[in-house]
Amino acid sequence: MIRDAVEADLPTIVTIYNATIPCQIVTADFAPVTIESRLDWFLAHTHDRPLWVMEINGTVAGWLGFRSFYGRPAYQSTAELSLYVHPDCQRMGIGRKLLGRAIEMAPALKIATLLGFIFADNHPSLKLFQQFEFEQWGYLPRVAKFDRGEQDLVILGRRI
Repeated sequence: MIRDAVEADLPTIVTIYNATIPCQIVTADFAPVTIESRLDWFLAHTHDRPLWVMEINGTVAGWLGFRSFYGRPAYQSTAELSLYVHPDCQRMGIGRKLLGRAIEMAPALKIATLLGFIFADNHPSLKLFQQFEFEQWGYLPRVAKFDRGEQDLVILGRRI
């Protein structure tokens, strides 16, 4: 079941996010974030820029958030997506269901363009977005620096 996130979901959302940090191909954070540090981010989600969770058997297994792109009025119909799945729940179709729902609901949210910013080494995420007809709209070479080396960023986009 996909539903709007509530504040009680924030600890699990943070846990899922923090689980991606060590692999260095999903997020550009180096250290785990705290629930307190993500509270303003959580509260910034609105009706037209929602944060959704997907539950399996009453447990949050993944989440998807919309964020306004670039913060200027001319970009109001464009949103960046963030999509994270709990490590124990990967390859269960959760990302597919969340991304499909985002595309389906975009018109009701007055979103005409969806974007994904994905590291070039994150092949599963790139493949998922491409399966939903996202195309490469940008490529930023070596813009992120990790212990294991520099990372390229791929910008994927889809018009709704």
